[in-house]
Amino acid sequence: MRRPNGLAREAVRFRPASFAGTFLALLMSALIVSTCGILLETGLRASVPPERYASAAVVAAADQNEYVVTGSGEDEEREATPLPDTARLDAGLAARAAGVPGVAAAVADVTFPVRTAHADAGSGVRELPVPGGVLTAHGWGAHAFTGTALTSGSAPRAGEVVLAAGTARAAHAAVGDTVVLETAAGRQDFRLSGVAEVGKADFPRDAGTGAAPDLVWFADTRAATLAGHPGKVDAVVVLAERGTDTGALADGVAHALAGSGALVHTGDGRGAVEDPGLGYAKVTLFAIGGSFGGIAALVAVFTAAGTVALSVGQRAREFALLRAVGATPRQIRRAVACEALLVAPLAGILGCLPGIGLAHWWFGQLQDRGAVPHAAGLHVSAFPMLAAVVMGLLTALGAGWIAGRRPARIKPGQALSEASVERLRPGVVRTLLGVAALVGGSVLTGVSAGSAGDDAAGAALGVVMCFMLAVGLLGPLVARLCAGLFGLPLRSAGPAAGLAAANSRVNARRLASAITPIALAVAFSSTLVFMHTSEHHAADKQLRAGLTAEHVVSDPAGLPVDAAARAARAPGVDTAVGLLHTQVLVPTGSGEFQSLLGASTQGVSTSGADLAKVEDLDVREGSLDRLGSGRIAVDRTLAESADAGVGDRLPLYLPDGTKVSPEIVAVYGRGLGLSTLTMDRASLEGHVTSPYDDTLLVRGGSRTSLAALGEVTDVSGYATQQSLDARLGAWMNNTMAAVLGGFAAVAALNTLVMTVLDRRRELGALRLVGATRRQVLAMLRWEGLLVAAAGLVLGSAIAAATLIPMIDGVTGDAPYVPPSMFGALTLATGTLTLLAVTLPGRAALRRRP
Repeated sequence: MRRPNGLAREAVRFRPASFAGTFLALLMSALIVSTCGILLETGLRASVPPERYASAAVVAAADQNEYVVTGSGEDEEREATPLPDTARLDAGLAARAAGVPGVAAAVADVTFPVRTAHADAGSGVRELPVPGGVLTAHGWGAHAFTGTALTSGSAPRAGEVVLAAGTARAAHAAVGDTVVLETAAGRQDFRLSGVAEVGKADFPRDAGTGAAPDLVWFADTRAATLAGHPGKVDAVVVLAERGTDTGALADGVAHALAGSGALVHTGDGRGAVEDPGLGYAKVTLFAIGGSFGGIAALVAVFTAAGTVALSVGQRAREFALLRAVGATPRQIRRAVACEALLVAPLAGILGCLPGIGLAHWWFGQLQDRGAVPHAAGLHVSAFPMLAAVVMGLLTALGAGWIAGRRPARIKPGQALSEASVERLRPGVVRTLLGVAALVGGSVLTGVSAGSAGDDAAGAALGVVMCFMLAVGLLGPLVARLCAGLFGLPLRSAGPAAGLAAANSRVNARRLASAITPIALAVAFSSTLVFMHTSEHHAADKQLRAGLTAEHVVSDPAGLPVDAAARAARAPGVDTAVGLLHTQVLVPTGSGEFQSLLGASTQGVSTSGADLAKVEDLDVREGSLDRLGSGRIAVDRTLAESADAGVGDRLPLYLPDGTKVSPEIVAVYGRGLGLSTLTMDRASLEGHVTSPYDDTLLVRGGSRTSLAALGEVTDVSGYATQQSLDARLGAWMNNTMAAVLGGFAAVAALNTLVMTVLDRRRELGALRLVGATRRQVLAMLRWEGLLVAAAGLVLGSAIAAATLIPMIDGVTGDAPYVPPSMFGALTLATGTLTLLAVTLPGRAALRRRP
């Protein structure tokens, strides 16, 4: 008798197809786990090097996160949520920081957008030909750390500005000229006091060697007011005296600013202050690497374990013969373990290589789409790869041990008997666990059906996982049921089809191993893709039904400050309402389930009565007439998630983190397509970086009379543009569906190929009793179609059980499944399944029986 490791090597040598399938499954598992692990690590460690603040030793800024605190004492947990806009500091903190020993200067830094005046600004006024009509503004004190230097004129005082040299040159403006700019304080004439060459630190990160940016500088005493945040600044930038230790200086500044809420940053922490998009990038990467990665890892382990178990199960006859010639149970178990040790580590290592490539591609795509700053880098360390290899090894060992436990334990005679005839019933423990998963999925479906908004979406994740686990555990029973149902029409389709139905009914375990990965691929792909199509369809329908304005004027950079007033004066205009779109954070849930929900918000420049003339929010309770200071209207899903209604006060955080508790005066039903929360425009003043309305809804008038204000479209054109803006979400969902569905599809094809190649003896026997090669292939195709149909139906049923309650809770409608997309999924499933059984079947039939 050979030693167990010798048996393992011989098994790999004489059954290469079976081990090739196991190798591929473990390789794909490592690919998925390593990719998600790299993205997760990047989300935890991501940073951007400072550029604008590179010459500053220390930067103090407000905390740009809001927190939900659960538990207490040692069990206390703080979950951070990035703020939608910039939280600011008291401008007086700069003076406190300046008094710290070793500080050369402390600059109160402000950055905000400024609009140029239109051509009708007046005679003798220099019009600034700036692309988009928007300049970036700072306080003049920032030149101390950016390298910007005057080329002519002097520093600005109140009522004066300094222009970038390129901007002044394009406008043919010189010192002493007048320019008109629109700020949060309104339209105002400014004297050009100087022209400056833009410092290297003031160039955008991705500007390269291109033209200098269009910048304008105001007097430090006026900058915060013109930005719309009197007495508030974005950051306090501390410059150190020569020879000062950065660590000691940071400690001194932190001590001086203690109690102000300011956080002190050095190193790459300064880059996070100047690039607020990093916070959202970390959330996105954590969602992909953590949330999606966790699901993907479970699916990968589940699928790889099934493939390993199939490979071990296919050799039940060999194990029975080994037992018959004297092999002990321990030797059988050790042989299976040695097989895992031979295959799993190499598969894991090789799988990590394309995993690194996929992570690089995914990260690059996120950067190209603006979800991750270009300055951030991908972190690739040994830990995700090690985790992928170890997880694959443990999966192979665990699945092999479970699958080989029975043939190693039972008596040799019984082992030979069971190897020749498939067991009809799965184990009791497996059946009980499968029933428990089925019950759990049904309970979570009820929970999802009774929830709204994000609560419904959260419960839906548990639904799909429970039902998939149930299909995996109850696979043989489900396969036998599917073979009985789908086999009925096959019995009358000819001898080959009838034989396929009989084979499927008798070999339920083999059928289950093929159906499960197909059902998994269909379920997850359908859930991810059709979740987005359903939400997008509902949002588009609500938007088109809710906008009753005849014209929509928009500008991503912001409309003129007096756009609504000018539109109202245009001939034929009945109503003009300006909207400022942003986001607020709303606490939802209770206890350990507390979270901060980001709610899309529209600030209304006029009254609720005027809004009702251009926007039909589908008010269910209350009235928009009372909309105003301290009074808001909310969508029904937000009201249900926050357990609040008309007359209640809703605690929320404004874009810059300011906490308020306005009264709810109306609850409406079209928040998904319009905005989840509606409030008066004045309540947002001082809490957003850009003070300009981005959308103007106009009833009456003509496109020509409104063209000077921005891009004018009708409702259909505006709705189409909004659909294009949602492309990032669609790409994210489709990419995750492609990654996970593609992995499951490869696993399904791999399993089908393994099962067909393992049936060489059976196919040869059919040839010996008179079946032609064509008849055998026809039987395999019918079996493939049965497997595809069963997997498609099961996967679609799981997706439906997940999507119906979730989409109803989020949108109030049924899921929207584009026929073309579902047809493509069905066609792909059938085609790939037929290829997976036909090609190896042809190879197996080349040998003479």
